[in-house]
Amino acid sequence: MDRNPSPPPETADGEEDEVLDAIGDTVYSKHWLFSTLTRLIHMVTEHSEEDSEGQMQLPDDDEEDLCRVWDMAMDKDVAGFLQEFKATDILLGVIAKSRCPRLTEICVGILGNIACFPDTCLALSQNGDLGAVLLLLLGDTDPPTLLETSRLLLTCVSQKDVCSLWLQRIRQQTSVHPNLCFIMCSSTNTDLLEKVGELVEKLFDLDEELMKSWIAAQPSEEDDDGESRLDLASCLLEAAKQLRPESPNGLEVFLHALQLLTTIDEGIPAAPDGPGKAVWDFVCEVVCEDLCQPNDLPVVLQEQKSILVQAFSVLQALYRCQDQWPSKSDTSKFSNSFSFDTVADLVKEGFLTEKTCLIAAGSLLPNFKTSVSAFSKWFNKCKKTFQYKHEE
Repeated sequence: MDRNPSPPPETADGEEDEVLDAIGDTVYSKHWLFSTLTRLIHMVTEHSEEDSEGQMQLPDDDEEDLCRVWDMAMDKDVAGFLQEFKATDILLGVIAKSRCPRLTEICVGILGNIACFPDTCLALSQNGDLGAVLLLLLGDTDPPTLLETSRLLLTCVSQKDVCSLWLQRIRQQTSVHPNLCFIMCSSTNTDLLEKVGELVEKLFDLDEELMKSWIAAQPSEEDDDGESRLDLASCLLEAAKQLRPESPNGLEVFLHALQLLTTIDEGIPAAPDGPGKAVWDFVCEVVCEDLCQPNDLPVVLQEQKSILVQAFSVLQALYRCQDQWPSKSDTSKFSNSFSFDTVADLVKEGFLTEKTCLIAAGSLLPNFKTSVSAFSKWFNKCKKTFQYKHEE
């Protein structure tokens, strides 16, 4: 024979069927995906007909299959196929009928993975009903569902083609602001607080008018439970306090959100009964107790530079407000640490020298001329101290 024999007919047909059943260039099966989503529809529909109020239990086998779909949706071909298969509408229907927190979490998670790609995110975002349901889910009581909802919303507002659409929806849905504030001031879930912080930070970065409207909507009355609700700055502060011992990255996110508030006149109210003093005290503690420690190596300071920028920006904005607070001496912990007497002590101890000041000034040039100018004025005031140290 001049060639190898052809494979048996059934093998050839089987391989062809497998190719036709594969999703794009993956090995994932269209048939399996169809059957899994169909089974999901039937399961939710049957439960809603039998017991529309009782909580639904998700069988282990079904949960395992749905988690596979969740993982599969991270593939671009699978995400595109799910979109073509109208999976967005299917998952929306399941979320609307679901009486199972775990099932809701998985469905939102699948949508979050689908939204990771520009084309599928655009198609998903054009579903107005889905947008409304997702924003309402921020009022859910299940932390994993809140986490996946926040992740999905952050993914969507980070896509330039659809961010304006989502910002418009968020402006119109008045429950978003109080729901996010409630999470920030009451949750102890680190992952959830980090993701909510990233979402709030992104929203404020993208839309200053939205930030202003949330600041202007500060609650002045008690809520339905008779408890006084916190203002936006206080909510950000509570979340930052919660994350401080566990998540430096999360703390940095909330410090940046607070810094963004300081760009607005009434962003962090400085009145005696406002949150300004509490924010000042907290940021001072972070800088003086967690960062810039005497025994830290230079590489540590380099790693901390991002969070230090946010912290110093907040302190700079609040520094001028100290006269409005009940006890100025109590609020000057940080500023006193940089008084002239302290500078003299630092020089005498050898921590602050003419050389280190010149190095600091050189590192600021050429991008920070204003800072260098201010630094030079301060340096001139310290010259006598340096001269005193040299003579000594």
